[in-house]
Amino acid sequence: MSATGPLRYAHAVRTADFNFALPPELIAQQPAPRRDGSRLLVLQRKTGTVAHRQFPDLLEFLTAGDVLVLNNSRVIPARLHGNNARSGGRFEILLLEENANNDWWTMMRPGKRARIGTQIRLQEKNGESTKIFATVTAVNDEGHRRLQFSGTENLFTELEKLGEMPLPPYIERHGERPDDRERYQTVFAQLAGSVAAPTAGLHFTPELLEKIRARGVTVCFVTLHVGAGTFLPVKTEVVSAHQMHTERFELGIETVTAVNHAKKSGRRVVAVGTTTVRTLETVARQNAGTLNVHEGKTNIFLFPPAAFLIVDALLTNFHLPESTLLMLVSAFAAPGEISRGRDLILSAYAEAIRKRYRFFSFGDAMLIL
Repeated sequence: MSATGPLRYAHAVRTADFNFALPPELIAQQPAPRRDGSRLLVLQRKTGTVAHRQFPDLLEFLTAGDVLVLNNSRVIPARLHGNNARSGGRFEILLLEENANNDWWTMMRPGKRARIGTQIRLQEKNGESTKIFATVTAVNDEGHRRLQFSGTENLFTELEKLGEMPLPPYIERHGERPDDRERYQTVFAQLAGSVAAPTAGLHFTPELLEKIRARGVTVCFVTLHVGAGTFLPVKTEVVSAHQMHTERFELGIETVTAVNHAKKSGRRVVAVGTTTVRTLETVARQNAGTLNVHEGKTNIFLFPPAAFLIVDALLTNFHLPESTLLMLVSAFAAPGEISRGRDLILSAYAEAIRKRYRFFSFGDAMLIL
């Protein structure tokens, strides 16, 4: 499989096969009181057995020599508010991707009122008007608006005072809570660029990471800037017809060296989050199964019966029905098989629902071994 194309004969995989019923009250609306206070469902791929643990118990499943890879992208305060400069009508703007300085693709509400040429005056978080304007310059097939910002040398530098953290739509919140900027961000976040958190990493504390290192595990990082497309359900009837969104990533020498050495030595690579998986597997497919230093974009779509060249174990959260993320973890649960992985994952999800696990971004975690 190429880094961008679907697998052959995957026409047998249908989107509806990845649906499941989730009681709305199990969608976590806020994080656990402690970062590592979440639960951990452990799924053994070979046997299908499930164990119910607490997140700090992750230590017991890591072995000296393992390489733990996390995504260190930093979430930007990407949700902005403004008013139509002529009519005063309100707009909400979600930044998606920076094309050039002060030039962004965005999602806007209400989108139908954001016609080409519309000017919006941005507001500060307290509702005060600013001197920064956004002009709609284009609309793409997905309904996203391209905005040209003026009144600032670089919008990116204004986001801390203008923007709110871009919590996903299933977290029902009016305005930003005081702890959102801390808790919708990993403790190891570095390079700014994501408009959604790499949520599997939210459970880690500095203390837990130190215990992991003390166990003889190598901890290293990739950077993949998560886009809003990560939350979008697959709308095509057949999975292989879905067009995956594109995200920017960087893979540095430290991680390349650690992972390549682990693979040659027969040691495990444990990926934290689907974004980490997508980064590692993208580069491996372009480099004959090994990693090299790389910076670029990926729209790799991993779904059954995908194979995995790098990742041996996966720590992830619980994902939305019919989402590309659920399809990825289903593929990982039984690489090279069409239906067994999906059945394993949906069975584990059903058990998690019975046990009242918390789902999605602020929810509990799952370790697939």
